[in-house]
Amino acid sequence: MAKKILTKREKEVFELLVKNNSTVDIAEKLGISEKTVRNHISNSMQKLGVKGRAGAVVELLKIGEISL
Repeated sequence: MAKKILTKREKEVFELLVKNNSTVDIAEKLGISEKTVRNHISNSMQKLGVKGRAGAVVELLKIGEISL
């Protein structure tokens, strides 16, 4: 199995993102600020070497880090 790339929180953010939650929804559900949500997404994209949320989701699905 592939090495885990994301932190637990980054993974939680993307799991909510693929369920069509907005940044505001994710922030409310996780009890964090919208800026923190955006930071988690940005950090994840950087780790994955992709541009954009969609690219990150595709990559995370490919490596089995998240599922639909």
